[in-house]
Amino acid sequence: MISHFHQELEQLKMKVLEMAALAERSLEKASRALFERDAELAEEIIQGDQEINLMEVAIDRQILRLLALDQPMARDLRFIVGCLRMSLDLERIGDQAVNIAERAQYLSGREPLRPIPAMEELADTAMVMLKVAMGAFINLDADQAVDVCQMDDIADDLNLQVLKDLMEYMVNETPAIQRAVQTIITARCLERVADHATNIAESVVFMDKGVNIKHHCEP
Repeated sequence: MISHFHQELEQLKMKVLEMAALAERSLEKASRALFERDAELAEEIIQGDQEINLMEVAIDRQILRLLALDQPMARDLRFIVGCLRMSLDLERIGDQAVNIAERAQYLSGREPLRPIPAMEELADTAMVMLKVAMGAFINLDADQAVDVCQMDDIADDLNLQVLKDLMEYMVNETPAIQRAVQTIITARCLERVADHATNIAESVVFMDKGVNIKHHCEP
């Protein structure tokens, strides 16, 4: 028979997964708004950010209650602390989606820049990292989580490639400087999403193995 405490842990897990689904949806829409130059979709993301914020508050409230009333030990405590860390990263991913949407609004009303292949690849990489990190959380799979950590170098390289491409472009196309700068900021937002996905993966390793791998990928 499942104890009330473990029912609460399962509810906490479901709330984190619900928050992750909202963040994933927001990020996917933000990328679509950017590449399809859809200002209306971008506005939808901006207006919907409050839902993610409210989920973070609800998760914080439940975690505080669990810590205060149940005094969990060992693996259960690691799980709760990991969920607390993850909710913070998911909220920040939602914020980055809003930042991307705001850049998408700006760029949609102006002449498009030439295609930057690394930009779309960066958006795809950030999304894959988030999905894999949450899959690792569902299964509490440290090996899968480490795969996400190792993908972060790819995101960093793609962000650098976008910067190089646009710096070269701005040298020859002075009127495009403001649009290029806004695109560089967008790439940085996507790279930050990859960083937050990496943080989530590190939290999964902590939950599963009890090992802190912050700032490096080996469990």
